[in-house]
Amino acid sequence: MILNGSQIFVEVLVEQGVDTLFGYPGGAVLNLYDELYRNQDRIHHILTAHEQGASHAADGYARATGKTGVVLATSGPGATNLVTGIATAYMDSVPMVAFTGNVGTAVLGRDAFQEAYIEGITMPITKQNYTVRRVEDLADTMRAAFRIAQSGRKGPVLVDIPKDITAASCEFTPKKPVEIPAVTDYDAEALRKAADLLNQAKRPVVYFGGGVAVSEEGCQALRELIEKADMPATYTLMAAGVLNYGDRRNLGLIGMHGTFTANKTVDSADLVLAVGARFSDRVALNPEKFAAGAKIIQIDIDASEVDKNVPVDVSVVGDAAVVLKALLPQVKKAEHAEWFAQIAEWQAADYQPKDSETVLKPHQIIREVCEMTGPDTTYVTDVGQHQMWAAQYVRHTKARGFLTSGGLGTMGYGYGAAIGAQVALGKEHRVIHFTGDGSFHMNLNEACTAVSYELPIITIIFNNQVLGMVRQWQTAFYGKRYSSTDPQRKTDYVKLAEGFGAKGYRCTNMTEFRAAMADALKNPGPSWIECLIDKDEKVLPMIPPGGTVQDITMTEEDN
Repeated sequence: MILNGSQIFVEVLVEQGVDTLFGYPGGAVLNLYDELYRNQDRIHHILTAHEQGASHAADGYARATGKTGVVLATSGPGATNLVTGIATAYMDSVPMVAFTGNVGTAVLGRDAFQEAYIEGITMPITKQNYTVRRVEDLADTMRAAFRIAQSGRKGPVLVDIPKDITAASCEFTPKKPVEIPAVTDYDAEALRKAADLLNQAKRPVVYFGGGVAVSEEGCQALRELIEKADMPATYTLMAAGVLNYGDRRNLGLIGMHGTFTANKTVDSADLVLAVGARFSDRVALNPEKFAAGAKIIQIDIDASEVDKNVPVDVSVVGDAAVVLKALLPQVKKAEHAEWFAQIAEWQAADYQPKDSETVLKPHQIIREVCEMTGPDTTYVTDVGQHQMWAAQYVRHTKARGFLTSGGLGTMGYGYGAAIGAQVALGKEHRVIHFTGDGSFHMNLNEACTAVSYELPIITIIFNNQVLGMVRQWQTAFYGKRYSSTDPQRKTDYVKLAEGFGAKGYRCTNMTEFRAAMADALKNPGPSWIECLIDKDEKVLPMIPPGGTVQDITMTEEDN
């Protein structure tokens, strides 16, 4: 059949199983939007306030479901506004396909109105990107984009489509989506060596990351391995929720703001099994001293991550789920009673925040939210102190239940991602958005999107009236010289929420918060709950950059 480029665009989206598209129209993509108008029954388009919000929404949609998130923007500034969202997805291995319009092929490279070389701009932050210069290539290019986004280590792909391509016609042949083969290859000898090291270890520990959390198979295989080998386990920001919080083997978060126990255990181990984690500088703060007395095994789907930050003794390149399943039969059932007895002593010395009924404490707010919303809630964060508090104190029960920008650390990520998750999971599913006053100001414009689509997202604003994480660093390392961290903003969040058409609350103590939360849970649309907290509230524990667990700060007085 003969179809034009816009018709092909829609047909391939449907062919690839796309039911939701986040975007913002503009001149270069008007042909595409005209066709989307004709196909509203097949593809649901979500109009955001800003292209960056759309890219974060596509990201949140993907993280919440495992499906590929899709975003569409016009040329020039529309395309460049996607860059932060694409980079966020790239750093956290999130499958996304970004479609951008561009000026006609005849004027490409001539600095036409709203022209940008988005292919070149996004080259370092995509798995692959394309500029379609012939309508005959459009369908297969789109198909390749979806395949690449979900293959191997997942990530974003960009397809740039000049306007004349969307109007040109050619023969179109429908195709069924290509089944993406699982990565089943691994080095059997390396796996045997890994098993031998595990079986010999007296003080083993598992350190796992987002590479495990992406699949339930991987999560389950890890749980079985931990139980069989009787190993303690710690995780990165990207893997919260894989282990039950009541599990005695769960040591909590590792790294800069991880528990004393998790960091001490890794420091004292004779074997570290790293699965789907890349030894980032927020975990291995001093790479030369990280697990210095231990043999290290690394399992990762991306060979480029092996030995990149911390040298390892054995590496197995492959899909975490596949490798862990193959490893399980080779690992002997073990008990490490002495090791856990030592760990229990460290746990007794771990940091414990103090409750208050007169002032708001972050850990209490988060604990109350968890108790009032139930185990299936999806939590989304922005970036800053609140992100770390959420990682430390949220008690959720599923790997896809905690959405956050771990790699890029994108302030302003949360509201768009919460919208994407809410759209993906349905209005009956509870989505909680944790943010700080600094992060929230970056993309709070997406409130209009949440209102327009009647999304019942509850936003918890930790308002300390400063840029809290930067202030914490300035307190600890810069002699309390608070340079540009006190913005002196007078934002009235209750009035602002009402101005957008949302519902707003302000709280100064736990009694007020419980009442606000209870009311917000009944609201069919978006709600904001402003929580006034002390500007010197800190994220603890904390290991300084370049430090080890010996340098950990455990009390307010030390910081």
